[in-house]
Amino acid sequence: MMLLSACGNIPQIRAEQRLFLNLSLEFLGEYQLPKQTFEGTTVGGLSAITYDRQRDRFYTLSDDHSEKAPARFYTFKLKLAKENNPKIEGITLEKVTFLKTETGETYSPQTIDPEGIALSPRGTVFISSEGVPKKDVDPFIGEFELTTGQLQQTLPLPQRYLLGKQPDGSPRGVQDNLGFEALTLSATSILKDDPFRLFTATESSLIQDTAENLPDQIPVRLLHYVISNIGAPVVVSEHLYLLDPPVKGTVANGLSELIALPQEGYWLSLERTFGVFGYGAKLFQVVNSNASDTSSQVSLKGDLKGVSGLKKQLLLDLQSLNLELDNLEGMTLGPRLPDGQDTLILISDDNFSQTQVTQLLVFAIKKP
Repeated sequence: MMLLSACGNIPQIRAEQRLFLNLSLEFLGEYQLPKQTFEGTTVGGLSAITYDRQRDRFYTLSDDHSEKAPARFYTFKLKLAKENNPKIEGITLEKVTFLKTETGETYSPQTIDPEGIALSPRGTVFISSEGVPKKDVDPFIGEFELTTGQLQQTLPLPQRYLLGKQPDGSPRGVQDNLGFEALTLSATSILKDDPFRLFTATESSLIQDTAENLPDQIPVRLLHYVISNIGAPVVVSEHLYLLDPPVKGTVANGLSELIALPQEGYWLSLERTFGVFGYGAKLFQVVNSNASDTSSQVSLKGDLKGVSGLKKQLLLDLQSLNLELDNLEGMTLGPRLPDGQDTLILISDDNFSQTQVTQLLVFAIKKP
């Protein structure tokens, strides 16, 4: 008969730990995109990226406010060495697509701030704009035709995200440059007529949720839509996501990207910081375990004890890679490796600055 050893020798696992998937990341390498122009545009400000597995192509969004050139996204082919030491060997830009309004015009300067992009099963891309609050321009989320860039529809946004006044006369809406940065789709089918889910979140708290006396408790709202060919897109729910408390010396921190995992209710999140020590970034696994629906919450300012938020677990602090990190803002699942592992690819926004770079980091998502 085999007897188990004393219970004290068995690793104790908290109930919350059982919520998370058994994932880890293996860093495969870094690539820096050379400064360049393409078809008359300055390639830079790349704030979001999405992968088309059917065509083996990437689409990356510039956050140019239609100032250096009309608002746009680029199509590129990535050469990934998959044998022995997988790494990026090169990137070939193939196309620039200008975003157009429903009437076919490109966006005028300071009328759009593109920040998030996600490819849909129906051959379109969803793009989020933070808006330009200082110019009284509201945020929006639009569905654009992939080949022409023309707007097909905009998603309904709850009033609390739009510029305006609360019932008590106080201001409401997204903060300037802190609107819809994170955007991801969850599709269980590649058929264009099947419904899918869209998730988006603000980079930081809404004006009405900001508490100056609680700098370590920054509430972010995550919106959940269902999109189908039957009827208009519908907001299903909204949940609380709490940013990690900023470390000493941090000037700005926020949620810059989300990736929906194949398992329903699971995401990867990218939180980016900037401060006196440069840029930092952390990757988290996020799970919805009976999170409260915050749709009816007029404000998330102050005491959040009665609100159950999304649970998250640190997956990787990128500063542990001993790399000089740039302004990492975009993230996507990429090509699969020969052993079937998914790749995770991050991209940085160089802010069109000569002192910054467009940095791509490649990871393998390892599962037991």
